Amino acid sequence: MTLDDLYATITGRRTADADNSWTAKLLSKGPERCAEKFGEEAIEAIIEAVRGDRAALTREAADVLYHLLVMLAARDVALSDVMAELDRRQAQSGLAEKAARR
Repeated sequence: MTLDDLYATITGRRTADADNSWTAKLLSKGPERCAEKFGEEAIEAIIEAVRGDRAALTREAADVLYHLLVMLAARDVALSDVMAELDRRQAQSGLAEKAARR
């Protein structure tokens, strides 16, 4: 499964029955809850990275990616837009990109 596939599944679940789909349930709670859940999962991934548990970090990283995509979908931000931004940034060094933000 690619991130594109996962994002398509997530956006397709917007209209699913919230009683039968975790994604639909999460989206039905609004963008703020989706963002909160993403934050919770990111913290869990950080904890596992610090602990050094590769298997747990792998699981948490999958949760982070999923919840990031849910958060994007909740705010109607297309994954393709995020990928285009990454492509744009790839054309310059990370240090130059960071300096340009100021």
